[in-house]
Amino acid sequence: MPGSTNPPVVLTFAAADPTGGGGLQGDVLTIAAFGAHPLSVITGFAVQDTSRIEGISATDGDWVADQARALLEDMPVQSFKIGQIVSVENVAEIADVLADYPDIPVVFDAELRPSNDPLADEEMIGSICELLIPLATVVVISAADARRLAVNDDDAEEEGVDEISSAECARSLIEMGARHVLLTGAHEQTPQVINTLYSSTGVLRTDAWERLPGAWHGAGDTLSAALAALLAQDMELSAAAHAAQEYTWHSLAQSWRLGMGQSIPNRFCIQSEE
Repeated sequence: MPGSTNPPVVLTFAAADPTGGGGLQGDVLTIAAFGAHPLSVITGFAVQDTSRIEGISATDGDWVADQARALLEDMPVQSFKIGQIVSVENVAEIADVLADYPDIPVVFDAELRPSNDPLADEEMIGSICELLIPLATVVVISAADARRLAVNDDDAEEEGVDEISSAECARSLIEMGARHVLLTGAHEQTPQVINTLYSSTGVLRTDAWERLPGAWHGAGDTLSAALAALLAQDMELSAAAHAAQEYTWHSLAQSWRLGMGQSIPNRFCIQSEE
């Protein structure tokens, strides 16, 4: 019967990454690797290689919302993934679309730009906290970026950024409206990478992974896109978080050094069966 074996559909909002390491292209590869069908909304275009980003331009005006609504009116979507956002207007447009689909899971990869980048100004961070975090089923974020967002919370403003604990960061984001927070420790100075999934009741699970040598372009995109693909298949969140981490670890362990900069995750990695 036509359509009886259709795959789950994941819609990702992200900037185009010409390297294929992260961004829109990285999301599409990851989602497809899980047997889901990727839909894509382009939030911007980057000039970059595996070493650096030379420039990025936001998608104009209402085109972000128009891309998404055209797709959503045509195909059923089982989950959303939000990746790189290039302008405050992007934030508002995405939030306006997602508000119309409250029952569909949203994975928000809240990777912030460096603090000296114009795309990481107070207005951008404020709009993310106000408009997108309350719509997220799960926010995937590094401990360092979580501390930057947490200082927008009234209770955290008086503390220094480095003094805010991981648990306090997660609590702050959940109080902003996120249902869950997957706090990653990839950039922390620990022997292992410790990732912790939080809900309003506290810690749901903690996973420790061997810290691999090297640097990668697109690791966070891989993790969040994998999680979105698994949620689209109705996997329970805690199990999906672990499976997405395991896939990401293997994709990094088997990564490719295609350019002169960071390695590219291998989305076609072989995972050991245990």
